[in-house]
Amino acid sequence: MIKRLDNVKLNISDSESKLLDVARKNLRGEVKLFKIIKKSLDARDKSNIRWVYSIAFSANAEEESKPPLEKIKNAPKVAVIGSGPAGLFCAVRLIEHGFAPVIIERGEAVEARTQTTRKFFDGGALNENSNVQFGEGGAGTFSDGKLNTQTHDGLNRDVLEIFQRFGAPKEILYLNKPHIGSDKLFGVLQNIRKFITENGGSYLFNTVFCGFTSKNGAISSLLLKNTVSGEEFEMQTDCAVAALGHSSRDTFEMLAKSGIAMEPRDFAVGVRIEHLADSISLAQYGKDFKLLPTADYKLVSHAHARTVFTFCMCPGGVVIPAASENGGVVVNGMSLYARNGKNSNSALMVQMKREDFGNGLFDGMNFQREIERRAFNVGGKGYKAPVQLYGDFARDRTSSAFGEVEPSYACGTAFAPLAEVLPQTAVQALKAAIPDMDKKLRGFASPSAILTGVETRFSSPVKILRNERGESVSLKGFYPCGEGSGYSGGITSSAADGLAAAEKIFIKYKNH
Repeated sequence: MIKRLDNVKLNISDSESKLLDVARKNLRGEVKLFKIIKKSLDARDKSNIRWVYSIAFSANAEEESKPPLEKIKNAPKVAVIGSGPAGLFCAVRLIEHGFAPVIIERGEAVEARTQTTRKFFDGGALNENSNVQFGEGGAGTFSDGKLNTQTHDGLNRDVLEIFQRFGAPKEILYLNKPHIGSDKLFGVLQNIRKFITENGGSYLFNTVFCGFTSKNGAISSLLLKNTVSGEEFEMQTDCAVAALGHSSRDTFEMLAKSGIAMEPRDFAVGVRIEHLADSISLAQYGKDFKLLPTADYKLVSHAHARTVFTFCMCPGGVVIPAASENGGVVVNGMSLYARNGKNSNSALMVQMKREDFGNGLFDGMNFQREIERRAFNVGGKGYKAPVQLYGDFARDRTSSAFGEVEPSYACGTAFAPLAEVLPQTAVQALKAAIPDMDKKLRGFASPSAILTGVETRFSSPVKILRNERGESVSLKGFYPCGEGSGYSGGITSSAADGLAAAEKIFIKYKNH
């Protein structure tokens, strides 16, 4: 019998070996099975910060294992468009059910993609098909691998277990705010690819989804183009999963022209705010912050009519160039597993509404693009990001020198008034929100904090409509899923949506 104890507390200087002592004392004997179920940090009282655990243990060594998934007979041809979290996890689950999916990815495999993005960061040309947004692993590859989510999907646990199975740290299974780190994600992606290809699946990298054919209202083939050779070709398929990612603007336009039902979505735009990592940790933990992991935060402000919130906070990380279209500047955040960089940064987002950009299907997408182009122009038209110290932003003056915080953005920065880039609604909302957030996190409104523009790819500006079977309402056998299709936000929820799509495909065909 496995026993569980919750709310087991350790001092921040204690070794986790003390947890095993707790289990031995509870059993009054030898412990043959022990594992941590949950670990979180209670820092509400800075004079008495504690780690809080839930643990499971037993005097027996055996642990129940999950039975293998049911496999399909005479599996149909399945294409998965996109190799971000939704696409990859859909493919993994399809493999487990006996399918042999073909993954179509417009970008490169992670090894080549890493080199391509590094060249861009160092001043080279932007590759519009392989960059921080596009390529194996999707946009999440160059972030932090954050796996915490606000959703309560029953498949979220499966996502964590699959990540861990393919090389992510075991601690993601129990940390309250699990993360992998971009450096470790590269290896995880390679392991997933090996599993897929060794079990009958395959990849088509550098391949753009350009269109489709249908028969009797159902998809019958995909029209594809190799971005290196320029070769156009057709691939027959019985069904296709559209795990497109939120930046697949040309694909959204193609689908709309082809009659796929879609609708516009609200989204958010903003900047990255960058502080010294030690300043954030001191504010969160107090004087003992050096004994603890680099601090994160999550803040929301309603000081303005528009909600402002932090998103994708990267402790000890850097601000990275995330453009996917020539002539536009986009930023994102990234941190490695160790989270030991000098700065910490977070997206600082303002909720946008239809009245800001219009009710047309692609009005929001074009609104995003226009902001990105303004950022490109004021930055000097060379992918330098426009930056402004918060103290100057609050006083409507252009910055002229950095303070204690130096920018980490790789393509270089240019001092520019962000009011010339962002919508005025967003500017006013940020001016109200930052000092309001400072009430919750002292130092957040530091005059030397750097605002770097622009963060526009918070979520997809459109949704591809689907029915209860997971198929497009316009095309049978076409399964929209993940962040780009408007059904998730972040790695975990996108991966879970990909798993759900695979299960729906399995249910459809298992009795055929």
